[in-house]
Amino acid sequence: MRLDDYIEMEADEAADRRRLVEEKSYAILDELEEFQHRFDEVVQDDAIVGSVSPSIFVGRSNYPNVSTGILSPVGHEDDAARFETSAAWYDEGVSIDDVFQRRTSLLNSNQPTSVELGRDTNVHDAWNGFVGTQREVAISDRPVSVEIGLDGAPELDFDVSRTDVATPTGPRARARSATLGENPHVPKAVKKTLEDDDWQAQGAMNYLYRRGFDVYDINSILSAGALGQAETRRLVPTRWSITAVDDTVGQYLRGTIRDAPSVDTVQVWRNEYLGNAFWVVLAPGRWEFELVEMKAPGSIWNPDGEKLWLSSDCEGFEGRTSYVDETAGAYYASRLAVLEHLSDIGRQAKALVLRHVSDDYWGPVGVWQIREAIRHAFDDAHGEAETFGDAVREVTTQLPVSLSDLRRKSTMVSGLQANLTDFI
Repeated sequence: MRLDDYIEMEADEAADRRRLVEEKSYAILDELEEFQHRFDEVVQDDAIVGSVSPSIFVGRSNYPNVSTGILSPVGHEDDAARFETSAAWYDEGVSIDDVFQRRTSLLNSNQPTSVELGRDTNVHDAWNGFVGTQREVAISDRPVSVEIGLDGAPELDFDVSRTDVATPTGPRARARSATLGENPHVPKAVKKTLEDDDWQAQGAMNYLYRRGFDVYDINSILSAGALGQAETRRLVPTRWSITAVDDTVGQYLRGTIRDAPSVDTVQVWRNEYLGNAFWVVLAPGRWEFELVEMKAPGSIWNPDGEKLWLSSDCEGFEGRTSYVDETAGAYYASRLAVLEHLSDIGRQAKALVLRHVSDDYWGPVGVWQIREAIRHAFDDAHGEAETFGDAVREVTTQLPVSLSDLRRKSTMVSGLQANLTDFI
């Protein structure tokens, strides 16, 4: 398919999806009110009876002394798995409202602790008590029945901020205790990483990925302090674990294409989800990657701005030696998705990802939507162009930025020869 035909088809579909920010739903507020009723029904003598936990959460405030919690979908125990962030959310087509409503239904029963746990017991040996129960939840491949003792009623100040890009959580309550109501089902591969306490965390992560575990499963296991050499195991804040797994698996995948042949055409792939539009341009050549983000005024990341906000980060054939400066976890999530595609087809390429965050993106749902939108961009038809420059010029006509501005921000685009029309 020629690139100009592809763009015309996508533009028609995008027009149908546009809506005003003022039309966003406020059903979330109703969900918060309903939570209290569901909570009262399942609490007996300060204990949540019959709760089922699909996941955990480790905060990052005051690190290394953090808040570590067990997440329970109060009143939704029968379908608890739906409340755990996963690739299935994209397949299900969840909206921003859906994500926030699920988060408000997840009670975060937590305790303060050190990421190293204590002088007498380290994380590796902590199989009893609250942290031990939390780890059992994290390593299980299905929701686990737990009984949680609480020190008080939950706080209903839905904890989401513009800076918390990973996993916004809902109501919180201080936990006095947590005990398992059943033996968790732990996959053999996970048992192997637990038992081999001489294995570095990076090797264990890649081992699990190669055996079919998605990054969502791995980052939960890492966050619970269940990976790595015994003496170095720590609880890892959820936000950090998500990026660490994306980065580690991404480096592994980059190694799989290091000696692979290049793609032989310039390809343009596109997808749009939750107010985010993604363009992926693959061009012949050795591995190179860049993410450029364009954040519209009125979007969650540029709420008070009067003009488009541009950010970018990149890497060459050998990868990066430091954390990105501007695009944070979005960089590693998008790079992972591109590398998975290239590894699957046994090719390498120069890869440029352009992300337009529109004002439809009114609430932060997490970097999972970036990862899944780009993963699924490769499921559909793509356009082709004669040269990388032709592809970028065509794509720019669909973006809220001029080629000259894009050239000033993007390392990969900066090398394109300028035409007079680029500045108009």
